[in-house]
Amino acid sequence: MSKDAILSAIRRGLRRGPLPADQRAMLDGRLATHPRHLIPARSRVPRPEQIALFIRNVEKEFGTVERVPDAASVPGAVADYLAGQNLAPRFVLAPHPELISLPWSDRPMLAFETRRALGDDAVSVQQAYAGIAETGTLMFPSDPARPTTLNLLPETEIAVIRASAIVGPMEEAWDRLRAERAGAEPSGGFMPRNMMFVTGPSRSADIEQTLELGAHGPRRLHVIIVEDDPAALAADMAADHRPEAARTPAAEPGTLATGE
Repeated sequence: MSKDAILSAIRRGLRRGPLPADQRAMLDGRLATHPRHLIPARSRVPRPEQIALFIRNVEKEFGTVERVPDAASVPGAVADYLAGQNLAPRFVLAPHPELISLPWSDRPMLAFETRRALGDDAVSVQQAYAGIAETGTLMFPSDPARPTTLNLLPETEIAVIRASAIVGPMEEAWDRLRAERAGAEPSGGFMPRNMMFVTGPSRSADIEQTLELGAHGPRRLHVIIVEDDPAALAADMAADHRPEAARTPAAEPGTLATGE
């Protein structure tokens, strides 16, 4: 059924005709300008702090995170994670160019197929389009290179994301998507058919308020962050992340520390 046929059926159900010209112009203007809603200040922080916020929020929602220095380190990180979880070194890989081009042959014990997920797949390795620091959420536009089933069917999902793709609020992730797809082929500027937001493993507490992981999707979510943001990484390495007590110079023998 075409879009016009669907909208006509809705109008008949509401017993009204097409919108007046002024209302249509108002709605078209709103869709074109993408007005911003209230954005919490917690995501308006420097790049290193945004990445740290993203990691904290992923872990708060029962996910795990590993940071690797470059894309070539991803196969090793995948192998180590599967071994640490006592999982078979076998998975289904998203047919994304960045994932396919990784040096998987460096880890010959790993076995994988590049395709969408099936019901009996235990582990998937997916490419995340963006990370949202505000909530620790991963953004997955539906795409032949990012099959949606990889986010739903396997019990364990490993998501690979570049540090440069981590943004502060959700609005910035949408901005990035719109900028990339505006007039681009083959989409012609249209949004993807489906957009999936993943915040931690699937979970539910519907039955007696008991939290159950893996209720409607993966039981485990592991995020591998590829460090490709030199400015953020340099600032992060330069920062002193030790506790305050460790940053305070120790007093010389026989003297009192400052403030005593």
